[in-house]
Amino acid sequence: MGNSKNLHPVTGRLVPRSEREKLLGQRAKVFWMTGLSGSGKSTLAIGLQQALHQKGKLVCVLDGDDVRGGLNNNLGFSEADRLENIRRVAEVAKLFVDAGVIVICCFVSPAKAMRQQAKEIIGEKDYREIFVNASLAVCEERDVKGLYAKARQGEIKDFTGIQQEFEAPVNPALEINTEKNPAEASAASLLEFVIKETRL
Repeated sequence: MGNSKNLHPVTGRLVPRSEREKLLGQRAKVFWMTGLSGSGKSTLAIGLQQALHQKGKLVCVLDGDDVRGGLNNNLGFSEADRLENIRRVAEVAKLFVDAGVIVICCFVSPAKAMRQQAKEIIGEKDYREIFVNASLAVCEERDVKGLYAKARQGEIKDFTGIQQEFEAPVNPALEINTEKNPAEASAASLLEFVIKETRL
């Protein structure tokens, strides 16, 4: 922030985004998948990327565990660090969108303020919020990473759903209920939505 007067961005001199989208044959968008741990965000994202790849689309997946293992490995899980985690991810997603790439973000992002921050950074026209909905009971039953058990035992602090509230989206662009719908139906619904949103 302090050296902002000395920055000279080159963005305005680069190949326009519209030309990059034309080259790729797609409209770039960020699909922000939010939901409890175990709701199915990463599974859906992996399937979506594979399906879009087969259709000749260029897609980047930004997943919480991957990002925290690299770019954000210096951040913890305090409220301030969670906000910074999402801020950095949103800035990266924005760069990919400017390059014409379809971006799938998989982050619990439990607070409305976090998701609003991401939306403001990325831009309303490029941000699509997808609520991957499954109840706490079902997510805890799945517990594919063993995180809920650790949270219950006090090994993990401030875990969403146990010690921290998840603020569900009120008006998401798309809601996918992985508790009530079969995996195939959820994946098909997501793919249909994304294809429609990214068609030139």
